[in-house]
Amino acid sequence: MKDHQSNINKLVCTGCGKEFDYRQKHTLCKSCNKVIFTKYDFEIAKQTLSKKSIQNRKIHNIWRLYEIMPVIESKFQFSLGEGGTPLIHLINSEKHFGLKKLFLKDEGQNPTGTFKSRGLCAAVSRGIELGIQDFAIPTAGNAGAALSAYTAYTGTKAHVYMPDDTPELLQSTVTSMGGDLELVPGLITDAARKCTLAIEKNNWFDVSTLKEPYRVEGKKTMAFEVLEQLDWNVPDIIIYPTGGGTGIVGMWKAFDELELIGLIGSDRPRMVSVQSSGCAPIVKAFQEGRKTASFWEKAETFAPGLRVPAALADYLILRAIYESKGTAVETTDSEIFSAMKKLAKTEGIMQSPEGAATYAALSKLIDSGFMSPSDSIVLFGTGSGLVYPEFWLTKDFH
Repeated sequence: MKDHQSNINKLVCTGCGKEFDYRQKHTLCKSCNKVIFTKYDFEIAKQTLSKKSIQNRKIHNIWRLYEIMPVIESKFQFSLGEGGTPLIHLINSEKHFGLKKLFLKDEGQNPTGTFKSRGLCAAVSRGIELGIQDFAIPTAGNAGAALSAYTAYTGTKAHVYMPDDTPELLQSTVTSMGGDLELVPGLITDAARKCTLAIEKNNWFDVSTLKEPYRVEGKKTMAFEVLEQLDWNVPDIIIYPTGGGTGIVGMWKAFDELELIGLIGSDRPRMVSVQSSGCAPIVKAFQEGRKTASFWEKAETFAPGLRVPAALADYLILRAIYESKGTAVETTDSEIFSAMKKLAKTEGIMQSPEGAATYAALSKLIDSGFMSPSDSIVLFGTGSGLVYPEFWLTKDFH
């Protein structure tokens, strides 16, 4: 086996089960238009993946478990240092909430300040291995910034479509790193329509959320890291802010893969999806016991990453919540804003609104009886608060 080689062996549709050749470029399933997943030869992966072998590895980015990542040749495993983010023990918040094991996975320490670095690193790396040079994406901001970083690093091109009210810092981040930026009136769904037309015209590779098989592979590494950081003990609860939902979907996939290799057993964390009350399609669908979510009309929230009125992978997000006996919770923008301040003042962590939403959901989950004081709980702080400087400059924060 070549050094750092993947054990990828096929692509499989999550809807109809149709298989595809991993050596060719694919987006959604041509038969049912559902999400395609990457699959691996886990028997071969077992030969080199063990808790001891992983512990001895000097790789500390998303390619740490390269056997079950989608890039075959190591020369295409590009990295700006994404992954390897800390799992912070929130000691002060434990006392405040009456909990015993509360942690925050601080994704704000990724190269572009958010968890988006993971997924776009994997997608661009695999895309280049497949011969792709132009990547296109609709974005609420952070994904476009991450795509632009990795295309700059690899000498390829990013074509970014973004709502015209996206914070100026995120707009300038894209252009500063050489991405082509087009601002679109409306929401991310409007940007997506404009992006799709350009993709069809120019034959660019669509790296929209879960429209190709590889961004989710980068996101699943969050689960790899949390488990290793907890000495391979599965947490009781994972609380995750949900826009497009790639993080929940990716981590749920990762748990199954790690069990197949023998690194964990059948235990799973209860997955909690958190959304803003101004845009909560997954929460509404869960409360109604549905398998898919309806489009959220007039989506409005000050958290750009949560302003996603329709998620392509709604059925996969809801499947993970149901199968894990999890739940979905909404928080108001006011509660999210207060959580940002609380995290900063009590824990010294400046989180983005999206990441702070998980902290805002804690008291609701405790009051509802969903969690007990002894539960091991991991919050996902998906981005640095410094990505949104305008929020910290208001008098309300001081």
